[in-house]
Amino acid sequence: MILVIDVGNSHMLLGLFSMKGKAELLYHWKLSTDPARTADEYAIQIRNLFRFAQIDHGAVTGMVISSVVPPLMPTLERMCESYFQIKPLIIGPGISTGMTIGMENPNEIGADRIVNAVAAYEQYGGPLIVVDFGTAMTFCAISAEGEYLGGAIAPGLMVATEALFARASKLPRIELTKPPMVIGKSTIQGMQSGILYGFAGQIDGIVSEMKKELGEKSRVIATGESAELIAPETEHIDIVDPLLTLQGLRIIYQRTLEDKEEGKNFCTNKH
Repeated sequence: MILVIDVGNSHMLLGLFSMKGKAELLYHWKLSTDPARTADEYAIQIRNLFRFAQIDHGAVTGMVISSVVPPLMPTLERMCESYFQIKPLIIGPGISTGMTIGMENPNEIGADRIVNAVAAYEQYGGPLIVVDFGTAMTFCAISAEGEYLGGAIAPGLMVATEALFARASKLPRIELTKPPMVIGKSTIQGMQSGILYGFAGQIDGIVSEMKKELGEKSRVIATGESAELIAPETEHIDIVDPLLTLQGLRIIYQRTLEDKEEGKNFCTNKH
């Protein structure tokens, strides 16, 4: 089995894959991202998750991590090596992803965006646009030939909501759910309507402009924890795949093993 970890600004997603025959995602979990936690604390959390799922942590033979929080990486690497006796594969410059990057500076691209692009193209083909509902909402364009072309970045749902609460003294912190109608009958309903349909309109506007450059036949894949809430209110999102990033990490892990024999030294069990 391999453990994949996607570290976002607010949360980290973990997935445990069986690699016997066709790869299968057995379990997935979500933890809060906290750079103040130690390697020991993260190890306790993960091993407790394993224990509740009745999984022997010794069955994990490989680990792969992508992160948009650089200060946390030494902690997670130490956790992998100390508690799992595995040196993890870190997604970053020099890692073979199988995808050409058509950007002026490829090193600027967040690891999560590349991982999403790899998974989406592998599973759905191109051309396509990937919308990721994270702390930052990202739009990534991939050509029919599988080249990462670039994209757009906007404030995420929670960032915008918290900013509204923090900067407008009379507005309360709200739960993000779909209101009964667009014309809100209360302050809370009005905020829910503005956030939900405002973001849906923003997504349709950006995707529509991207399709003019990429091609109208481009499919649009949404991922991230708010995707299932917003996607039904949009016109352009075709598929919601909340676990897209986990699949991308698994795909890159396999490609690394297949393309570079020496890669086995960097991402497999030391024993």
